[in-house]
Amino acid sequence: MTRKMTGPLKPLAAAALALAALSGPALALEPLSQERYINDRLIAARIADRIRRECPTINGRLIYAYGQARALERYALDKGYSRAQVDAFLDSKEERKRIYAVAEDYMARNGVTKGDPQSFCRLGMQEIANRTVTGSLLVAK
Repeated sequence: MTRKMTGPLKPLAAAALALAALSGPALALEPLSQERYINDRLIAARIADRIRRECPTINGRLIYAYGQARALERYALDKGYSRAQVDAFLDSKEERKRIYAVAEDYMARNGVTKGDPQSFCRLGMQEIANRTVTGSLLVAK
């Protein structure tokens, strides 16, 4: 015989069931290598780093970049990734190679040529003017 739940316990039971349903696979986190927000910002940071190193008329906003890196780390932790997962992702040579390759592809598609500092400068100024994530990490000298 089943009893119909009434009174103040009914909303609590519904909330408990909802939490139980959410605690299963629905809350499973995707691998960090597939988390778009994090990856997009790491790729942008790599592009900005390459531009600041290759273009003599653009500097990196290093203190701002450091703050953004810390905010990105907080984002990952707040999303539910463990510190060990974040550290393993950031320490992974394979992930670093993947991020670097995506950044290099983006730069090549946008006219950057290795050994041509002005091509890096053009892209850097374009990123700054377009107020992209990459551009926010750069400043013209």
